[in-house]
Order: sequence, then C-alpha cells, then structure tokens
Amino acid sequence: MNNIGANIEQIQQRISSACQRVGRNPTEVELVAVSKVKPAELVVEAFHAGQNLFGESYVQEFRDKQPLVEVPVHWHFIGGLQSNKVKYLRSKVDMIHSVDRFALAKEINNQWQKDNKTIKILLQVNVGDEASKSGCAPDELEALTHAVADLSNVKICGLMCLPPHSDDPEQVRPYFKQLYTLAQKIKSLKLPNVDMDVLSMGMSGDFEVAVEEGATLVRVGTAIFGQRIKKA
Repeated sequence: MNNIGANIEQIQQRISSACQRVGRNPTEVELVAVSKVKPAELVVEAFHAGQNLFGESYVQEFRDKQPLVEVPVHWHFIGGLQSNKVKYLRSKVDMIHSVDRFALAKEINNQWQKDNKTIKILLQVNVGDEASKSGCAPDELEALTHAVADLSNVKICGLMCLPPHSDDPEQVRPYFKQLYTLAQKIKSLKLPNVDMDVLSMGMSGDFEVAVEEGATLVRVGTAIFGQRIKKA
C-alpha cells in the first residue's frame, strides 16, 4: 500500500536537496504528479496531501477521469497527441508539454481560439534522436519555434524532453544539459510570444539530475503512486 502523502513529501525534499546542491531556489521547481492509468480517487488523495498539479498522457483516459476529480486540481497534458484529439482537451488543461510539429500547434491554436483563450505549450525535442519517441529534431527547433510563435492562441513557455532510458541517471545528464542549452539558444533570439522559462524534464528515476541541470517541471508518477499496471 502506497502512502501517497509521504511519497510526495519525500520527493519534495529530494527536489529541495538537488536545488541546494547547485544553488537553485526550490520554488523554481514544480512537481507534476503523473496520474496516467491511476484512478480519480488517487488524484483526490494526492490533492489532499498537498499536490495540485497532475499530468495525463492519454486523451480518452483524461476525458473519463477529469469529471470524476471534484477538487480544484490543475491538469497538464504530457503525452503524445494526435491533432484530431486536441478538441477533447480544449480549456480543460493548463499546459500541453508535447507539441512537436506545426500542424499540432495549429490545431491547438484553432481549438483554443473557439473559446477566445490562450493555452501554454512546450515544444518537445527528441534529444536522443530515437525513432520510437516524439519530438522535433534539435536542429529543427528554431524553425518550429518561429512558426508556432506566429499563432495567436498559444504561448510558447519552454521545452520538454523524454531522453533515452537508463538505469544510471548520470547517463541521462547530457540530454538534460542539451535541452537547457537549446532553451538558452531560443531565448537569445528574443522572439515575440516565446519564453524559455519552463523546462519539463526528469521522471521518477532521474528527476534529481534534471533539477541539477535546470528543470522547472519534473514529471513523477511511479515514485508517488507506485508501479503502473500496463494498459491492455
């Protein structure tokens, strides 16, 4: 049986320690509790333990779960996203982490335009050049940023990555460094409608290294809720 409250407290302490090691303020880092394939009641339990930001990866699951969570949580969508499913997220999430192509950004813009609202987005970069993962290529990021910046109902807030898996967090560190460097490069362009204040990187096995390398959002599921049951 998982003690969700104790798990969250421990993770926050580990984030704080990682910040202290590199001279960062712990308030710069926010925990995204990844609640995919976890029931609504666990989201509510985590909320009552002080967690109010949750990340979902599957549109259909989010559609079913979100109405059942009757406490004022904030939702981020962090998974791969098909353009034809964006409409189901409209005005229900505060941020989309996984924008990796202009066509997707355009559809997000069109959907939020219907409500005359602006949605915060992150551009996902495939730092490991893995065919199995989404994300624009690092050398295509600048062009994608220029294109998306012209859309009126999205706000580029930073970058996201899902680096190659390794059981050794130190093996992942170079990818986090790379995302930070890319963010600084885009920031130097001083494009309108573009901030690089948010870096979404790091998960249960490597979030401390991500924090040391500049993460402002860490996406942690297993270390909070326990192992996920694989979807059939």
